[in-house]
Amino acid sequence: MELPPILANIVGWLRAGYPEGVPERDYVPLFALLASQLTEAEVAEVATALTEASADPSSAQAIGDAIAEVTQAEPNGADVARVRARLAAGGWPLAGPDRLRSVE
Repeated sequence: MELPPILANIVGWLRAGYPEGVPERDYVPLFALLASQLTEAEVAEVATALTEASADPSSAQAIGDAIAEVTQAEPNGADVARVRARLAAGGWPLAGPDRLRSVE
């Protein structure tokens, strides 16, 4: 499935921030950041794109678990800060959803 430009940009930023793939410990804070700037449907589309790009079937389960965890409780602030810094280094525009949409 082809992603809308904004979501394709996000997947590109994730790949730039995590060239070896997103480690499992970063899924929860990553999806918390995404959920703060995207709709649930958009987060699901990004998760699907990340899952399809992974050769590891356990990644799909880990991504699903992370999304479920984000909806259940707040992630650790230090973890979110670590992931935010990693994504910023990869070019993630952290100014907010209006900023994300302006780079389409």
